[in-house]
Amino acid sequence: MNAQKLSKRLEMVASFVPTGAIVADIGSDHAYLPCYLVHKGIATRAVAGEVVQGPYDSAVRQVRTEGLSGKITVRLADGLAAVEEADAVTAVTIAGMGGPLIVSILEKHPQALKTVTRLILQPNIHAKAIREWAVQHGWALQDEVILEEDGKVYEVLVLQRGSMDLTEAQTLLGPKLMNTKSDVFVEKWSREVANWQRVQQAIASAEPTAENKAKSEELAHLIELVQEAIS
Repeated sequence: MNAQKLSKRLEMVASFVPTGAIVADIGSDHAYLPCYLVHKGIATRAVAGEVVQGPYDSAVRQVRTEGLSGKITVRLADGLAAVEEADAVTAVTIAGMGGPLIVSILEKHPQALKTVTRLILQPNIHAKAIREWAVQHGWALQDEVILEEDGKVYEVLVLQRGSMDLTEAQTLLGPKLMNTKSDVFVEKWSREVANWQRVQQAIASAEPTAENKAKSEELAHLIELVQEAIS
């Protein structure tokens, strides 16, 4: 992977960035995504934010090597603290983290989202946390994609300002992913159901405590919810 050829999941993230956007890529690592977006003429300017010194140094070198120092600003900062008001950022990308960590980044510096109209978020796990946050903070799902790369399953969530209501199943699984019901989606949740059933069996053979009973009932509810969605 480099600034000209992204991984499959980052290519998917890039595909949802509107042409003409000013992008903040948080947790930018080598800054491949912002460099790609500017090279392709998708982003007019970009901010690459990194909280760790090593990846920050790599991003600075990458931007310089690509000859994009005039269009991409690299900042060493915690999450959205990398975004300044003068940047007038219109789109934020956060990829390669867990859903709860992405939510904590969005919540820590909400003022950084003032000019932002689109969030493109790629959680590795627990996308549910992002959907819950979106409902509570005035963001609506514009699109969702699930894909597999190198044996791992990733989701990409595209949010725009607006309101939405989600059922319990939609919050867990994703309303658009439930509608599309792709092979990757069905395989992912079939594996999850199988894992839950194994846990259920282990609980059944364990000491019958109130805690175990509650856990087993919770798993039974989730299994029913998911099986109905993927059938």
